[in-house]
Amino acid sequence: MKLKVGRSRLTAGLMLGLVAFFATLALPRASLAETLADAMVGAYKHSGLLQQNRALLRAADEDVAQATAALKPVLRWTATATQEFGRIKSAISPLPVSNNDMSLAINLIADMLLYDFGASAFRVEAAKETVLATRDALLDLEQQVLLRTVSAYMGVIEASEFVALRENNVRLLTQELRAARDRFEVGEVTRTDVALAEAQLAEARSGVAAAMGDMMRAREEYKNVVGRYPGNLRPPPSLPNIQSSTSGAKSLAVRQHPALSSVQHQVAAADLLVRAGEADLRPTLRLQGSFGISENLNADEFNRSGSVGLQAGQTIYQGGGLSSVIRQRMAQASAQRANLHVVRHNIQQEVGNAYATLGSTRAQLEASDRQIRAAQIAFRGIREEAALGARTTLDVLDAEQALLDAQTLQISARANLYVASYAVLSSTGQLTAQKLGLPVQIYDPAGYYNLVKDAPIKRSKQGEQLDRVLRALQKD
Repeated sequence: MKLKVGRSRLTAGLMLGLVAFFATLALPRASLAETLADAMVGAYKHSGLLQQNRALLRAADEDVAQATAALKPVLRWTATATQEFGRIKSAISPLPVSNNDMSLAINLIADMLLYDFGASAFRVEAAKETVLATRDALLDLEQQVLLRTVSAYMGVIEASEFVALRENNVRLLTQELRAARDRFEVGEVTRTDVALAEAQLAEARSGVAAAMGDMMRAREEYKNVVGRYPGNLRPPPSLPNIQSSTSGAKSLAVRQHPALSSVQHQVAAADLLVRAGEADLRPTLRLQGSFGISENLNADEFNRSGSVGLQAGQTIYQGGGLSSVIRQRMAQASAQRANLHVVRHNIQQEVGNAYATLGSTRAQLEASDRQIRAAQIAFRGIREEAALGARTTLDVLDAEQALLDAQTLQISARANLYVASYAVLSSTGQLTAQKLGLPVQIYDPAGYYNLVKDAPIKRSKQGEQLDRVLRALQKD
């Protein structure tokens, strides 16, 4: 009997222990909270904009392969089957003779460019510069994605703090309304004071609804950027390290901002295309060879022949088309140089704007701290004076609203401070996954380029490796 009771108690204790264990697992843990770095990693993996422009970069890599192919031999074949029919009458043969021969001809033709004064080589180098420009443009887009992630992360935190602040305001105003009604019952205040408190409470409840709507929009923005709805977001970490001076930051941005580097490569590509157009006006030298087999299928007749030769040629006149292409490319090169100055000035302005926003946000945050302390003191004092009859209900409500405004300003300033700090990193070209040290597999733009730059054919070892890479990209 005792043994049975002991087992029952043991079983009950075990069940309680299991319930407690699973309940502990169900509770949110601080270690499982999502950090800003987690959000950035999610955005880096999820962003369709990055995937789209990585594909465009691979397309630019293929331009190098196609330009390189112009320097390689071209081998092609042709096959012709001919059926002749009809009747022939001539002076030699007065009687008509039927012609019903069938022939087959196969030709193998080879063609290779030997020399064109560097026109094809210039196009290869221009395509390479375009690839480098596209890589830098991809880095600039990466910065935009990560900055938007910071904004979305802080937007969720800001919206959730607004909701909590508004709900707390409703609780305080509910207490004020209850106090106003109690004082009205004893004749200390009028019905007007009660109506003022009721109106303020209704406005506060409307503010809660608006804050909840902002919270839902912030969550949708977060999901769009990161790829999932936000969970338990941790408070943001310490502010990133940035340049102390605006002038130093501008110098850094000019040296390493990917947008400026992209335009520099575009200028180099435009200059190379001008040189390619000038070389197109000069002669070209090609090596040509062919081998053919023809056979009459109705007779024992065949022909085996081949040839190898050099062909030199030059376009003397084409209606001014080649000269027009050169002038057009020169104009495009001038436009790219002008764009280089525009981008340089815009980047410097962006750095200055980012530092100005950061400075003003810091000042707002410091001012909001002082404003909150003063508003809290004023609210407590006015509420005590109102309890003694020295203040009206309207005075208390105004003080409460002033405190709410100060707290709202502080929340916005704190969120804006983080966004402004990371905007400074973006303006100087430092807001990339690699420079931030994010725990993510960094996309290697050179991986695909190294596979295709020599224009491999499909039936080769390199071509088979390239097919495997393409299949993996299609799965992603």
